[in-house]
Parts: sequence; C-alpha cells; structure tokens
Amino acid sequence: MIVLGIETSCDETAASVVTDQANGDARILSNVVLSQLDEHRPYGGVVPEIAARSHLDHIDRIVDEAMREAGVSFDDLDCVAATGGPGLIGGVIVGVMTAKAIALTHNKPFVAVNHLEGHALTVRLSEQVEFPYLLLLVSGGHCQLLSVEGIGKYKRLGTTIDDALGEAFDKSAKLLGLGYPGGPHVEKAAALSENPERFNLPRPMKGKPGCDFSFSGLKTAVRQTAEKLPPGPFKDEDLNDLCAAFQMAAADTLVDRCTRAIKMFKHDYPSGNTLVVAGGVAANKAIRERLSQMCDKHKMAMVAPPLKLCTDNGAMIAWAGLEAFKAGQRDTLDFAPRPRWPLDPDAPKAAYAGGKKA
Repeated sequence: MIVLGIETSCDETAASVVTDQANGDARILSNVVLSQLDEHRPYGGVVPEIAARSHLDHIDRIVDEAMREAGVSFDDLDCVAATGGPGLIGGVIVGVMTAKAIALTHNKPFVAVNHLEGHALTVRLSEQVEFPYLLLLVSGGHCQLLSVEGIGKYKRLGTTIDDALGEAFDKSAKLLGLGYPGGPHVEKAAALSENPERFNLPRPMKGKPGCDFSFSGLKTAVRQTAEKLPPGPFKDEDLNDLCAAFQMAAADTLVDRCTRAIKMFKHDYPSGNTLVVAGGVAANKAIRERLSQMCDKHKMAMVAPPLKLCTDNGAMIAWAGLEAFKAGQRDTLDFAPRPRWPLDPDAPKAAYAGGKKA
C-alpha cells in the first residue's frame, strides 16, 4: 500500500509518502517538513494565526515536493491521510481540506488521523513493536501515559493536569533568554553544567498516587530561582546549572510516573514488556537515558522513534493512516476538523486540558 500523509496541526507544514512491504516492513518514500520556527521565534512561541496562514501559503508546494521525491503519482495512492485533530484548528483545517480535495479529485479514500495516534504508532514505522505496549507521549502540547492495545484502542493511565513538559521546557528557556524552541537550548546548556545538583527544584507529583503529571510548579520554581540570581545578564555557569537542575527534575518526575504506569500496565498485560517514548521531548538524550535505565530495572524494553520522527512530521500521519486504512477505517468528506480529540474518549477529563492535552 502507498499512502500520502499531511500534517499541519501546529508549526510544521509536512507531507510524506510511506509504503508497507510484503514482509511487513515500512518504507518512507519521502518526508518533507517545512518548519515555521523563524516566523514564530520573535514571539517566543507559536502564534495560531501566523501558523494557519503559513500552512495555507506552503501546503500545495510541500505536497507536490513529497510526491515528486517519492516518485509516485496521485493515481498510485491507496488513500490520503491528514491530521484531523487535535491541534491549532486553523492549521488542522488547512491540512484536512487539502487532503479532501486530493481524495475527491483522484477518487481516493480519505482517512482522518488523530495527531496523538500518529505519535503513538510512529515507532511501528521504524521498529517491529507488537501490541500491547505502554506509551509515554511527551511533547510541547501533551504529556500522557497510555496502554496501546491496538489501532484506535487506547487506555489512558495518566495525563498532565496543567502544562505539558515540552511547554515547560519552552517557557523556562524563554525566561532564561535562551530562545525558541526551548528544548534543544535547555539540553545544550544542561550538558555544559559542572554542578547539576546546585539548585534544588521540585519534582511535581512524585510519590503521589496515580500517573498524572504537573509541570506548572516546576516552571514557576525555575523563575523564582532565576530571580534570586545576581541582576543583569545570566552568567554561563548559573544558566548551565539551572538548566541541568530543570532537566534532572523533569527526568526524575517522568521516571516516577512511568514506574507507577509500568506496574498498572503489567497488571493488565502480564506479557507486555515494552515502553515506547514518543513526541518531541523524546529527542532529549538525557531523558532517554534515564528512562532506559528505569526500563532495565523493571525488565522492560524501551523503544523510541529515530530523532527525526520524534517531532511533528508527515511520515507519522501517513503511517497511522496506512495502519488505520488496513484496519478498515474510512472517513467521509464531511469529516469536521477537531481542536480536541482524546485517544481515550472514556477517560475522565483532566483539569486544564487544552487542545493537544485532551
């Protein structure tokens, strides 16, 4: 099968063509991503109106480039997939309408993909990971722990009750003057620290029942600690140590919450032995290492997509669309883009659950 996937849920305009092989392996024929970082950097974060306009300006060219790079025509496609939500609704509308137009014009099936499911299934694009598995989905817009039972079958074990971890990375970096996006800047500064334990930052929710997350307090603690430093530009030593403290606190929190989730997961699935880490924060090498050590302790395999597939991209949408299509999913052309779309619709709504946190 050959599937075109379109991703426009936030600040990347992306399109990709993927195919599955006779032996079950997947192959990415093209994966074109246009980042909007330069457009949003002056504001220190994503501006929804700017993002939507940029998607509209570039989507046709990005799709054309993906098709040409893959060496296929629209007639070769088995279906057209696009992120249907959750996300910034203006951008989601652009991607969905583009996919619908292609599907209608070339008489191809249309599949609306949950952006979170795209992250959840990405690992199966690069690795032979069988269901069920435990998923830590952690990025700028969402932070969740879920049991992945199969295509479209998810059980939420925990979610953020306020900020997502990626958001905390970005906002902490902004107040420290490190620029946007914050994650890579914080990771780079933390790696230069000679005293990562110098600042004592909180580990929100650590030791508490359940698997929910909270990062608002950690972000506030970074601000309060920074305000106590000598006035004027931050010294490199102070900046590096504070970033290292933040990263260590984040990793400790993830390990605590994931440890509890592993126990819940193994209770439900005694043979389950895989933790998948997906989303933009999964690209953080220090956090990957801590989670890998935790998995070794609990006799779990930790698997994460390649770094280039951790952040938003079209290949994850194309692959999720392919898996959903093979499972029998077809969506009509009156599908309505969704700003919120929980993977587990039966899970109780979390406090302060925004668009991608739903």
